Amino acid sequence: MPTSPPNCGSPDHNLHRRKFLQGLSAGAVSSMSWAGLFGVPAFAEIAKRKQKHCILLWLCGGPSQFETWDPKPNTITGGPFKSIPTKVPGTHFSELMPKCASIADKLAIIRSMKTTAKEHTEGINLLQRGHAPRPPFTRPTIGSVLAQQLGQLESKIPNFILLDPCPEGNEFKGFKAGNWAGWLGAEYSPVRVGGEFQIPDAHKLDSITEDDHEAREALRKFFSKKYENDRKSAAAGSWNATFERVNGLMSCAHLFDLERIPQADRDRYGPGAFGQHALLARTLVEEGAPFVMVANGMPWDSHVFNHEIYQMVVPDLDNIIFQLTKDLEDRGMLEDTLVVAMGEFGRSPWINQARGRDHYPDAWSLAMAGGGVQGGALVGATDKYGAEVTDDPFNEENLFATIFSALGIDPYAEFNIPGFPAFHHVENKAQPISQIL
Repeated sequence: MPTSPPNCGSPDHNLHRRKFLQGLSAGAVSSMSWAGLFGVPAFAEIAKRKQKHCILLWLCGGPSQFETWDPKPNTITGGPFKSIPTKVPGTHFSELMPKCASIADKLAIIRSMKTTAKEHTEGINLLQRGHAPRPPFTRPTIGSVLAQQLGQLESKIPNFILLDPCPEGNEFKGFKAGNWAGWLGAEYSPVRVGGEFQIPDAHKLDSITEDDHEAREALRKFFSKKYENDRKSAAAGSWNATFERVNGLMSCAHLFDLERIPQADRDRYGPGAFGQHALLARTLVEEGAPFVMVANGMPWDSHVFNHEIYQMVVPDLDNIIFQLTKDLEDRGMLEDTLVVAMGEFGRSPWINQARGRDHYPDAWSLAMAGGGVQGGALVGATDKYGAEVTDDPFNEENLFATIFSALGIDPYAEFNIPGFPAFHHVENKAQPISQIL
């Protein structure tokens, strides 16, 4: 029997029916116009969240603030690069970022991040999860939480997509298979796509007909459901949900194929995996994906030859942020799409004996643009050498509170986990960075 094709586009037409009905009574439905439905708090909240997206440009390894957002020219720590004025009077970026300087009025820069993790594993977990470990519980990453909060259960397109140049994951120290989503369950883990820029049609073999494939899927569902019912296993339900998401993903595989994007667009973003994945993130968000994380390997971990490395990698980042911000703006999506560019910490003010910069969590920078943040904002400051935060220090909890607030999510809401102690989206009632909201 023919079936209607899956909706692989925007989730605007996929408002989850159960959530919709929970927000309405029969009397409300009979007495309200369609426009009046937005006066119902539960429905208004869902409708507001549906419009929000987030792209995280993850600069794995820890990018240097000196060669990007917080230059210190003509100092013993500043390195050889100059600073340049930006479109925002009084704000200067590194000379390696002329394109971002031209759109500084679209960017929000935080120069006063101060965290505690000094090694990659610890730092990645802290800046991806927003809180120090609390064994034996595994806190979900920001992508998994936003997938749960912004995603649509019936959408075929994944709610958490990780575009990774090295999908085996060895650059994500501390992230082992299955723990991205922590206690939220496997259905909120990322769908991870590597450097091939497309998803192969791997769920079918040449020797298997479409009827064979459907029969096998029906049999799998039967036994999976029987196991879940007999064992009362939450884990089985979680993995079944994951399988359904991946199976549905295959029907949307064309969305991950860069060949369908005009060559002129691909050329603008550059030939490398980082640029091409950023372009793909733009396309996926345009199609309705709520959260896309674009990983950039480990080129930012510049323990040796810092200046030579950054002379190559920073212009690439400069172009990608510029192209992504302009594209989202041109498509009318920037207001509802939060773009975050950061790593797990910054780099040290001093230059080591190998002419590199080491890990430095005491004073570092990050950038945001788009949905919910104030373009042209510059928050915090460091001393003349970039060694200490002198104004408005912020940590990972402040950052997470800012991201949740920008996306219309209550940063202090509790995770509803039976049998677990109280956990919140953001712990300790940490305040968002109000200067950029």
